[in-house]
Amino acid sequence: MKQMNGFMHGIDLGGWLSQCDHSKHTYDTFIVESDLAKIKEWGLDHVRVPVDYELVEDSNGAYIEDGFSYIDKAVAWCRKYGLNMILDLHKTYGFSFDLHYNENGFFENEQYQERFYRLWEEFAKRYGSNSDILCFELLNEVTDKEYCDIWNEVSTRCIKRIRAIAPDIGILIGGYYNNSVDALKDLYPPYDEHVIYNFHCYEPLVFTHQGAPWIDGMDTSFRMHLDNTYGDYSELSKKQLPHPSAFLDSFDASERMGTEFFERWLGEAVRVAEERNVALYCGEYGVIDRATPEDTLEWYRAICTCFDKLGIGRAAWNYKKMDFGISDERMDGIRGELLKLL
Repeated sequence: MKQMNGFMHGIDLGGWLSQCDHSKHTYDTFIVESDLAKIKEWGLDHVRVPVDYELVEDSNGAYIEDGFSYIDKAVAWCRKYGLNMILDLHKTYGFSFDLHYNENGFFENEQYQERFYRLWEEFAKRYGSNSDILCFELLNEVTDKEYCDIWNEVSTRCIKRIRAIAPDIGILIGGYYNNSVDALKDLYPPYDEHVIYNFHCYEPLVFTHQGAPWIDGMDTSFRMHLDNTYGDYSELSKKQLPHPSAFLDSFDASERMGTEFFERWLGEAVRVAEERNVALYCGEYGVIDRATPEDTLEWYRAICTCFDKLGIGRAAWNYKKMDFGISDERMDGIRGELLKLL
């Protein structure tokens, strides 16, 4: 299968320019140059940098020059330390994967879509010449399946407009259900050889998001270990998740969770990627800080073994804090082993 060379072992910088309070203090302090130096020392090859439109646009869509300066810094730091970078538009005007932001209307409103195209044209003008180290990710986690057709149309128009400015920069695109592997088959065939199919993986969700307060119906005191049978996972998912996956029921209920779960989970995505000669990339994967560090390490071992076997590049969520931080103090005891896997 085609691989995304230079983007095989990475980490997300969530909480810096996205999913934050959008204050100068956060922009100046959450991630600093020494963090990029540390990531390089860890042996990783790239960072994924999520940004929200509020960083670079005011309420009327006028550009904020100071906001672009932080993206400038990220690119410069990556170049200095020999890292590659993905610029991910995590939230655009009228759409966010997180309903709590009350961003809506993007998929129904052509004016919002035009604003999206123009922002990507601006990114292309400013950063398109960095195609040796930089890729663009059009939009984080399209939610509803009903958006599939319009998203295919919108993303294709956006790619065409980017290509008029930046003809060879890598462009990542994911599908509905928050960049699920199931959606990849319904994406349009890649526009050109520089398009990459992007997905996220937090499976099994009942383990990776145990106790998460943002999951409807989840008991925030709920905890579980990774080493359980598929039958246990299925029952716990039905109790703790609003939409439990039937995929768990496809396994022998008496067998225990392992690498084969991820191999089967990714099977259809790999088939689609091979058929269309497109690279696969996992832009987010990780385990909530409610799980034990030891269980977290074993989950990463299972999924990364599968990624390595299949040749899939990835970025772990998240470098610090955001409920998933790998640099957080609680991970000190297992981080050395974990970094060998990422």
